[in-house]
Amino acid sequence: MFCLRYHFFHVCIILSFVNTLSYGQKSSVYERFVDSADAYIDYDIKKTIVFLDSIPQPVTSYIKKGLPQYYMLKSLIYDENNDYIKLYQSYVLALKYAVELENYKIAGDASLELFLCLYYASKDVMAYKHLKEARTYYELSDYDYGDFEVDLMFAYAKYLDKEYEMCNALILDNLEDYKKAKGDSYFYMFAAFMLTSNCLSVNDLEKGLTYFNEFKALESDPTTVAYNYISFESALDVRFANLYFERKQMDSTFYYLLKSSKKRSFMIRDIEKDYLKLYANSYRFSGNVKMAEAYADSLTILENKMYKDMMSTSFQVNNDLVKTASELEAESDKKYFNGLVAIILFLVLGLLSFFYVVFYRKEKIKIANLRNQTSHLSYLKSNNEKLVVKVKGLEGYISNLKKEIKNISTIGDVPTQHAKIRELYKALHLNSSIILDKSENHLDLINDLNVEFFQKINKMYPKLNNSEIIICYYLYVGFKSKEIAVFLNASVRSIESKRYRISKKIHINKEKTTLVEHLKKTFEGF
Repeated sequence: MFCLRYHFFHVCIILSFVNTLSYGQKSSVYERFVDSADAYIDYDIKKTIVFLDSIPQPVTSYIKKGLPQYYMLKSLIYDENNDYIKLYQSYVLALKYAVELENYKIAGDASLELFLCLYYASKDVMAYKHLKEARTYYELSDYDYGDFEVDLMFAYAKYLDKEYEMCNALILDNLEDYKKAKGDSYFYMFAAFMLTSNCLSVNDLEKGLTYFNEFKALESDPTTVAYNYISFESALDVRFANLYFERKQMDSTFYYLLKSSKKRSFMIRDIEKDYLKLYANSYRFSGNVKMAEAYADSLTILENKMYKDMMSTSFQVNNDLVKTASELEAESDKKYFNGLVAIILFLVLGLLSFFYVVFYRKEKIKIANLRNQTSHLSYLKSNNEKLVVKVKGLEGYISNLKKEIKNISTIGDVPTQHAKIRELYKALHLNSSIILDKSENHLDLINDLNVEFFQKINKMYPKLNNSEIIICYYLYVGFKSKEIAVFLNASVRSIESKRYRISKKIHINKEKTTLVEHLKKTFEGF
């Protein structure tokens, strides 16, 4: 029945479109399609898609003023479908057309979202450029709450970094202003959400409940968007359940898990993973093995789906990377400025590609280990340690790539610059293939890390931090300080200094043995 209504609605849109064309109002009709799509985005995303898909391609030939809003709406659809590459591209286009048309409100919104995309992906400080631009665009527009948007996003970056006290301090400085914002409860709701979550993360239940009550009071506010409220509430329910689980208060744990289960369709993927993992662990702790296994299987299915989605996105990123490089070579005789812009776009796509490839591998390892290990928590911990090492391995490569692009941009001789660009393209094409293949390189070495080694060394030497444990593993498998320095993008002197600190922490007697000999003897057979 829903399908018939949906197709009938689509047919009506097309008939309306044809009828309006007969009166020579083609352009205005398509502009109205964008407005109609915007009206449905918070309530019926399927209708939003129908309106946007009814605009012929290329859309730039049929709409002009509506282009910034069109790409903002497309980005929301891609976000709903977890298509992060198209999401990023849509925000880039929304910003481009918003600036051209002097629609500075949308330019500010797009800049804010671009900051979030880049910062969430790589924690790159370059992302803050977009945050600064967002404030500038909001100042140029007539938007009264531009500073609220930017300040809350800056606090959210601290939230993502798990700097809970700093995040709370930034929010509390402006909390009363957020509360007084007329006509939009979102700012106070977002602030209350982060304050509640931060307090729960540091085990301050009393303050967490206080801010949670402030958050709940906004449910009846007429300016509150139901989708946003339920999405935030579902995440907080999982946070409460996790806190009570850590305190071994199982009645409260299952109470909040049951509450959150009613809002599961509103959860983002990371929260849904935490929800399923917590259910499995709670039932396992309570002795209900059958239910624990059922939720562990559900988590495996979810992670498997995420892995497949991410692998599909990864191949798309790689194709975009090669395509962009080819276009750069073909258009290298254009002006210097255009070439530099293309290289920057090439770098951003490459960064996103490498990040997703690393993340896919982590998800693949999680799925395999879930089927072979009885302790799900132990599995997650060991794989998180491996992800840290993988990201560090890529940082050195990306840093060198940035330096090479900067050197090429300073060459004044055009033929020489063209030659260097072609060399860079070939090197990037070869290196991206090596990273994606299962050849014997640094990433594959890290991907095969011995989990039991990490578990044993963590238990024997709890004073060692993550970077020191990684160096111990490199030494254990036979690498020299110089080689480790290359892998970790550090100086040889820094590695030697860390080796000295490791020896002191684990009380190595240099007169009797060396650090390497001690590791070989202690972890023999792992």
